[in-house]
Amino acid sequence: MKAVIQNEFGDSNVLKYTDVVKPVLGEDEVLIRTAFTSVNFADVKNRTGKKAKGNFPMVLGLDVAGTIEEVGENSSFSKGDRVIAFPKNGSYAEYVVAKDALVYQIPDALSFDIAATFPTVAILSYILIHEIGQVQETDTVVIHSAAGGVGSMLVQLAKLAKVKRIIGVVGNFEKEAYVKELGADVVTTYDTFVETVLNLTDGEGANVIFDSVAGDVTSQSMECLAFYGTLVQFGNSSGRVGHFKTSDVHSSCRNVKGFSLGTTRKHHPERLKPVAEKVCKLFEEDLLKLPIARIFELCDAPKAHDLMESRQYQGKILLKV
Repeated sequence: MKAVIQNEFGDSNVLKYTDVVKPVLGEDEVLIRTAFTSVNFADVKNRTGKKAKGNFPMVLGLDVAGTIEEVGENSSFSKGDRVIAFPKNGSYAEYVVAKDALVYQIPDALSFDIAATFPTVAILSYILIHEIGQVQETDTVVIHSAAGGVGSMLVQLAKLAKVKRIIGVVGNFEKEAYVKELGADVVTTYDTFVETVLNLTDGEGANVIFDSVAGDVTSQSMECLAFYGTLVQFGNSSGRVGHFKTSDVHSSCRNVKGFSLGTTRKHHPERLKPVAEKVCKLFEEDLLKLPIARIFELCDAPKAHDLMESRQYQGKILLKV
């Protein structure tokens, strides 16, 4: 079968389209014929060695949408089922293997390209909004990287939760119209977000801040987080460590909560199925949307990575397999 592999860390040129052996499935697993897979920022970090270990040859990719080709002895699925899944060993391939617990059936009305946009970003965002951030209708929330895949989902889910005020933070104002269309009330940039949040809240700050950037953004977020507020930290796209002091949370009664979808997939996969079902329903009913920025052929994975690293896109980047 065809797949995109890498044998070393580096820029997008290390990604090679080649023939590999089709994977073999175990008892509680399924073999999926990939229709589409999404490109996530974690793929870039894995490719460059900032996240992954050097277990070469390596196949990147977190999620797929496709059709089940073969099922293991104890699988609850059947051949021909249309599914989304988190595969075991990457998703930039014609066929992937996934454990039953990380496979979710999708409605017939949901096309594979649309389904491929959301497994990672929407399931993660739903958990962040409802379980970790526990947003309330009276809240002011701040969403960093609001034009990205997860940010786009967080804005829409906050809107569906009838949050009082949604502030989206972006790298430049070229993305303002897009983020407002998703449901943000105010869009600001990293240069001025602290001042903007404090001005809009009469100096009190935001109740919940969603931070996937880290670095200086984390400490700056603490400067505009309200008493009893929550900073939800779930990534470091800046590549830098974020810092806060114990004095930032003690007397102000503020708290910092961390979350990782990868950790949850590994240690508590049972948490994800009910969320996946809810997210599928929201997309089927057209209550959630994630625009497709561009679709590349699998062999053009390097070009997809170049576009992602440029940050000059809105929505989701997909690979057609």
